[in-house]
Amino acid sequence: MMRFLSLRCLILGMMILAHMAIDNPFFSYRFFSYSRLHAENALKQSEKQSEKQYWPQWRGPNNDGISSEKNLPAEFSNKNNLLWSIDLPGMGSSTPIVWEDKIFITYQKGTELVLACYSTLGKPLWNQPMGQTDIGKVRQDEGNAASATCSTDGKHVYAFVGNGELGCFTLDGKKVWQFNTQKRYGKFNIQFGMHSTPILYQDGLYLQLLYTGGAHVIALEKNTGKQIWKVERTSDGRAECEHSYASAMIWQNGKDAVLISHGNDYAIGHDLKDGKELWRVGDLNPKKGYNPTLRFVSTPLATSELIIIPTAKNGPVVALDPSARGKIGIGSKFEKWRIAHGTPDVPCPLLYNGLVYLCKENGNLLCLDAKTGQLYYDQRTHGGRYRASPVLADGKIFLTCRDGTITVVKPGKEFERLAENRLNDDFTASPAFANGQMILHGFKKLYAIGYKKQ
Repeated sequence: MMRFLSLRCLILGMMILAHMAIDNPFFSYRFFSYSRLHAENALKQSEKQSEKQYWPQWRGPNNDGISSEKNLPAEFSNKNNLLWSIDLPGMGSSTPIVWEDKIFITYQKGTELVLACYSTLGKPLWNQPMGQTDIGKVRQDEGNAASATCSTDGKHVYAFVGNGELGCFTLDGKKVWQFNTQKRYGKFNIQFGMHSTPILYQDGLYLQLLYTGGAHVIALEKNTGKQIWKVERTSDGRAECEHSYASAMIWQNGKDAVLISHGNDYAIGHDLKDGKELWRVGDLNPKKGYNPTLRFVSTPLATSELIIIPTAKNGPVVALDPSARGKIGIGSKFEKWRIAHGTPDVPCPLLYNGLVYLCKENGNLLCLDAKTGQLYYDQRTHGGRYRASPVLADGKIFLTCRDGTITVVKPGKEFERLAENRLNDDFTASPAFANGQMILHGFKKLYAIGYKKQ
């Protein structure tokens, strides 16, 4: 950042001198006009480079599933607008992350778990073993132990897999630190395996580990892996509800930040300094008519002005004021709105231009007003199983079905389908966007979708 600011100051200084030279007989007007032109071009190029976005975490550059990428095709297939694809040695469900010219995913080959790096041209660069696992395919065909998504700060890549291995590596694949979270925090007792994705924020790496016999929210130093703090997350939830497949999320507004953990009947906001509980949203699994199988999978969406809290199995959705404090339930002043039914079971919410989009596990897309919760439409898209979360880029919403069908929808209060595409693969990972490409991690292959450069 300092390098960018220094360059900007230098360029602006050159432009000022160039303007002064116009009326100064002691300077060459032609020379400084030439310098001014180059200074303006350099400033534009510098600003363009500083605005360039990659896809550094599961939900993108701002953790909201939205990319600033432009000029992406709405229509594509295995033959149309496919820039490249490459066979993968094993199956995985981790969303690709992208930094500069590198793509990072995890996969499982037999019992071996692997962190893999590919170039944005589709060439394998390096692999790092992440240990062995006795977890096969979850629920026969839903996924495996390579489900959590990596993250990067542009210097290191952080990877977590279902056997509990958590590691930090350079972008060239050299190990910085690595340890097993089960050995440090306790053996996972969770029905379908641990799939929670750690989240990177400033100098910390944060994760939630919620299972029967253990409920930990943890902050680590990202450069060393040393524990900053750990809090035990209390709950009166029981049975399968103790198992959470959701991930921790960060709410921030540029000044303040809160860590959100989700599962075991509650969404909880934690102080980043020490993990102290700031707020707790309840009535997500009401005690009257309690559902002992209501395990959370979908992760909250946190924007600067609103936090959208999903649940599971067509349960409630809550829109929370980020200034919330204390215990929050039905009728709380901190709830902007609440709907009793309609939550996505696995995909995460999306918010764009004042509208909230909820993709149900059967492919129904709900559109609601972000301020009031008013339902604008509940529209069937391609029928099937949806595990990937909706993402938005180039003014288009992309919905990825398990069977390889990707529906493209125009944002707005009225449903408009732009295209329905098909790739010959299975997908549970969400798409990522960077460098003019949409990157897709299928069970069989890694794909790049985009327009070919002329």
